[in-house]
This record gives sequence, C-alpha cells and structure tokens, in this order.
Amino acid sequence: QVQLVESGGGLVQAGGSLRLSCAASGSIFSINTMGWYRQAPGKQRELVAGITYRGSTNYADSVKDRFTISRDNAKNTVYLQMNSLKPEDTAVYYCNALGRLSTYPFKDFNHWGQGTQVTVSS
Repeated sequence: QVQLVESGGGLVQAGGSLRLSCAASGSIFSINTMGWYRQAPGKQRELVAGITYRGSTNYADSVKDRFTISRDNAKNTVYLQMNSLKPEDTAVYYCNALGRLSTYPFKDFNHWGQGTQVTVSS
C-alpha cells in the first residue's frame, strides 16, 4: 500500500557530492517523519538523518555539517544532499517513512525503501 522509491546513489571520489531522493506513493494520508539510514558491510543499520513534517531535523554526529536532509511535502519526497563524502560513508542507504494510511482502517505505517548503494573511493 506504500511504496518508497530511492534514487541517486552511485560511485564518487572522496570529497565529492551525491544527492539521494526518495519518493513515497500509495495509500498515504500523511507522512510524519522521513529519514535516511545506512548499513555498511558487517555493521548495523544506523540513522543518518531524519526530518519531521514541519521540517525539524536531526543528524548523526558523523555527518553533521556535511549532509543536509530536506523534504517536499507536496510530493511526499525526501532528499539527502551529501557533500565532502568520505570512504567511511560507503554503505547502502535506505529511506524510511512513518505515517498513516488513507484507506480503512487508517493504520499507521513504518515503511522502508529498497536501498541504494553509495560508494566513496579514496
């Protein structure tokens, strides 16, 4: 009932930039929080950045001042601008959305995207 489609990953040299996008669609009444998580090989999935409907943001310490999260509520889309990328940023990046369905019984949802690979070469 909810689909999250991510795009924008790829291979970049250290110091470069990438912009990830995640568009939500389906039976959505509202989306409260959208976020980006990442998982590197052999490591647990971790929060990178989150943003509420009203635009309040939070970031992992490791990405503060380098990454910027934003969203377009009209398009149900969240973005992650990643600058000054480092090899340790290499991971699969996942989009997450928390919201409420527009169809009966109007349940809350917590949905993940399929992930997009970001590789930063040194």
